[in-house]
Amino acid sequence: MSESAESVELIKLPVSQLTLGMFVSAIDKNDKGQLAIANAGQIKHKDAILKLAKSGIKFVWVDAERSAEHCGLKKKTTNDSQTDNRKVPVSRDKQQAQAKVMLTEAKDLIRKVLSETFEGKAIEVAPFEALADTMIESVMLDADALKCMSALRSKDAYLLEHSVNVAFLLVTFGKYLQLDRDMLRQMAVGGILHDIGKIKVDNKVLHKPGKLTPEEFEHMKLHQVYALEIMNETTGLSQISKDICLMHHEKLDGRGYPRGLKGDEIPRHGRMSCIVDIFDALTATRCYKEAMSPAAAFKILLSLTPFHLDQELVYEFIRCIGVYPVGSLVELSDGRVGIVWASKDRDALHPIVKCFYSLKVKRYTDVAMVDLLKSELYIERGVSPSSLDIDPTPFY
Repeated sequence: MSESAESVELIKLPVSQLTLGMFVSAIDKNDKGQLAIANAGQIKHKDAILKLAKSGIKFVWVDAERSAEHCGLKKKTTNDSQTDNRKVPVSRDKQQAQAKVMLTEAKDLIRKVLSETFEGKAIEVAPFEALADTMIESVMLDADALKCMSALRSKDAYLLEHSVNVAFLLVTFGKYLQLDRDMLRQMAVGGILHDIGKIKVDNKVLHKPGKLTPEEFEHMKLHQVYALEIMNETTGLSQISKDICLMHHEKLDGRGYPRGLKGDEIPRHGRMSCIVDIFDALTATRCYKEAMSPAAAFKILLSLTPFHLDQELVYEFIRCIGVYPVGSLVELSDGRVGIVWASKDRDALHPIVKCFYSLKVKRYTDVAMVDLLKSELYIERGVSPSSLDIDPTPFY
């Protein structure tokens, strides 16, 4: 075992020392060193650690290389850049697949809870905390894959996708502001549940393909009243999570709803939820409007300061997301259109762009990865899919 462990960087640890993000490759079934690998995988939730302890497992073998960076198990290497570059595509494909699975599971969970809430059943918080932990882990490891997957939007699944994306954006924004992990978890749970009250809104109003009448808008605003009722019946939900749910329509000048909070009555996490909710709604395709480019959405966010939104936090959010966020579409200086594919450890103007379409010849092209740090090309502008009349979905 020692030779195998050394070759793949396995570390024997007591179960009591396990943390979220560690990758368990094998467990010691007894004191004689008999191993089992059926439960191999990364620890996504603290319940997995408790389950091991309750099963009488004292030691496990952890794969340092496959564990998360924050676990502190990985050795610093001096691999040259060429070796690192060869690893990137494989790692990204895997992360992309994991992100897709996570987002699908998230939407399935929200769909289930919406149905149960409609039937009058109480919300169980634990599954959302587990989902929040998985989301945080994805952001901590490398958010680019998750950003690309969350950019895929369907107007028919808006409520589900919006809930997941608001949670993801809150985690991303919170990490940027260096909030602690417990705070990120509470914010993520609040983001997932922030529109739960809409389950009780009349479908004709909720999905109306046009501007709401004053009466219809007043009815729509009731979703926050319904949310308050649901929150009061939910046990184990933190005040932070409740704030995210109940404050994302408040305004600094006191003209928001449901409580008309003003100024300092809205805590920072509540102000963050206002910004994130509006941004995601603007950049989504809805039954009554096309998706906006992130750049256009940023202009609207800025126009809503300082009376509606916190101006300093809006600027911080723009710096966090970047002028050309991963997953968004851009036009390069040679007329090609592509998806902003990777931005980690790069400045906002020099991401890697996955090109697939040419505006000059009006047709799809061979897919090409363009590294703007190594190219004379530059980003001409951010674009929305509707403005080009093309479908970028197959290229994500």
